[in-house]
Amino acid sequence: MPRIRVEVDGATYEDDVEPRLLLVHYLRERLGKVGTPVGCDTTNCGACTVLMDGLSVKSCSVLAVQADGRDVTTIEGLGAGGPHPLQRAFHEEHGLQCGYCTPGMIMAALDLLRENPDPSDDEIREGLEGNLCRCTGYQNIVRSVRRAAADMRRPAREPEAAS
Repeated sequence: MPRIRVEVDGATYEDDVEPRLLLVHYLRERLGKVGTPVGCDTTNCGACTVLMDGLSVKSCSVLAVQADGRDVTTIEGLGAGGPHPLQRAFHEEHGLQCGYCTPGMIMAALDLLRENPDPSDDEIREGLEGNLCRCTGYQNIVRSVRRAAADMRRPAREPEAAS
């Protein structure tokens, strides 16, 4: 069996894996990263989207051996230091209902905002194409991404000096 070394959410893992093991199953079953759901196993829904070397990938279309030497970020790694602006915006703008697609939507949106920090609604819709939601109708998802984009562009406030 091939041995892989992969960094996931800031931690390095070395494992022997079956050559045909999908990354989504490696993340969930070996590493306990169950925030990445298995949606369809056919790349149609996008629920399993993670970042690999900063780019969004559907982890059901990537073999674990292809992640060897790569840096993978899951939804759990994104919110490790407190809610990420995208996670916060999805909560505040009601961008989720059942929540099943939400991890993939957030990870795809993160990649979109890396490329385009100020997208129009049409650009958000295009950037999330391939990530399906069966509950929301997408209006609140678009609103959530728009709000997160604005929040991420806003400069951090400087701490006030003690008098």
